[in-house]
Amino acid sequence: MNPTLDPTVLWSLGGLYALLGLASLIQRLLTRHHPDKDHTELAQRIRSWWVMVSVFTAAMLLSPTVSLVFFGFVSFLALKEYLSIIPTRRADRRVLFWAYLAIPVQYYWIAIGWYGMFIIFIPVYMFLFLPMRMIIIGETKSFLRAVGTLHWGLMTTVFSISHVAFLLILPGTDDGSAGGAGMVLYLVFLTQINDVAQYVWGKALGRRKVVPKVSPNKTWEGFHGGVATTTGLAMLLAPLLTPFDWPLAFVAGLIIGIGGFVGDVTLSALKRDIGVKDSGSLLPGHGGILDRIDSLTYTAPLFFHFVRYYT
Repeated sequence: MNPTLDPTVLWSLGGLYALLGLASLIQRLLTRHHPDKDHTELAQRIRSWWVMVSVFTAAMLLSPTVSLVFFGFVSFLALKEYLSIIPTRRADRRVLFWAYLAIPVQYYWIAIGWYGMFIIFIPVYMFLFLPMRMIIIGETKSFLRAVGTLHWGLMTTVFSISHVAFLLILPGTDDGSAGGAGMVLYLVFLTQINDVAQYVWGKALGRRKVVPKVSPNKTWEGFHGGVATTTGLAMLLAPLLTPFDWPLAFVAGLIIGIGGFVGDVTLSALKRDIGVKDSGSLLPGHGGILDRIDSLTYTAPLFFHFVRYYT
């Protein structure tokens, strides 16, 4: 077990399992008392949550190195899934090797704590290198589309998600809090609960659509209810997992609530553009990895820089 893990994080993880146990109990009661309705998707979603929380817990408990490898693997799966659904040129297959190689390099900068290289490696150096490698191949047809989609995928699935991992070692996060692990748990939990809250509020009260051409199920009522719920929980959990006072926790909740919504609809726009409902089928009831981390692609970098500025 990770000896540096704060007991508060352990209790918080235990609370997640209690919530999952309650959800499983409710699902079984619904199935028993309403056998005429189909609860298959709900059961699949809950089972997938059990798997995801268990894997996340193992990564957090074992060691910081394992945690970095875990988030790197998540980036790998996300990039692989992204490349499987977007149109790519046959000539670019040799270029994809360098895109995948960027993953261990990016997480190596985190492992050695080199923030300067971490923050510019993909936005600057990979941005300059990938087009050069494509030019060497000599294929000019659809060049702009190819280089743009590849770099956007790297930014989304690797650069953005790697901010979660850097929270583990970010200086100042252990000042009167549960440390970097507490920050990671705080961010990931609030991002995921924001998705759930916006869905529930939208189903219960939703009337006015926000972006009907992008995501017809997103409503203003769901958005406001989700942001309010996330902000309230952010203020409630802040004394346990973060060094934030109430005002900073309030702002953090707004960042995660609003950022999560934007990340969600941005990935929805991508899927609608290429004509797919889900990005994959790895997580039954949820779709693919991208479907589960869409909100995190926005909340992770926004929250990270907020934390870095104020701690």
